Amino acid sequence: MNDLPGNNWTAESVASDLERAIHEHRLPPGTKLGEDELGEVYGISRTLVRAALQTLGHRRLVEHRRNRGAFVAQPTVREAREVFEARALLEPRTARSAAERCTPQDIAILREHIRAEHAALAAGEHGKALHLSGRFHIEIARIADQSTIAAFISELVVRSSLIIALYWQRRAAMCESHAHDALISAFEKRDGGLAEDLMKNHLLDLLTSLDLRNVSEMPGSLREALAR
Repeated sequence: MNDLPGNNWTAESVASDLERAIHEHRLPPGTKLGEDELGEVYGISRTLVRAALQTLGHRRLVEHRRNRGAFVAQPTVREAREVFEARALLEPRTARSAAERCTPQDIAILREHIRAEHAALAAGEHGKALHLSGRFHIEIARIADQSTIAAFISELVVRSSLIIALYWQRRAAMCESHAHDALISAFEKRDGGLAEDLMKNHLLDLLTSLDLRNVSEMPGSLREALAR
């Protein structure tokens, strides 16, 4: 989280702070984002709070409901399936391309992602670990050097973060880091076919780890969720 004093917060920095809290699952889907409470948490005006929430609305992380206010976006079961179907169409081929283009520097960056993900798991910071997991997939799209597809994948990963927050079964979802190790090994071998197959299986495993009947618990308060 940012450590900015209250009077130094901007709409963009508040939006970034809330976005991180959403991705780290401290603010689960469906959480009400009250303007007054957020204003107190950050020590800012309602005008700045509204601007931050509008920014998150444009990023599809926040939904504005008529006469009810702003809430963390809550993907439906249908959207959950559609998002992972789209990822299954795009990411395996992207993994193949990444394996063919990967440099030693790229491998080092991916290994740092793995290290940070494992450290978060060891610390019990499951939401942070899953956020890092999503960034790992976005990094693979960058390595593949397919900017248009990378933009689609980035948006899908953002939606996936909300879907996992809403429907994940923690024990099963935590196993996914082993798939990332296997992908890095395929990249080191420049084995595009193996990387493609591993990504297909990884996304299928991730989808089957979700309980599409489950609903996450709401935080006690925004101050508690944002640790202020």
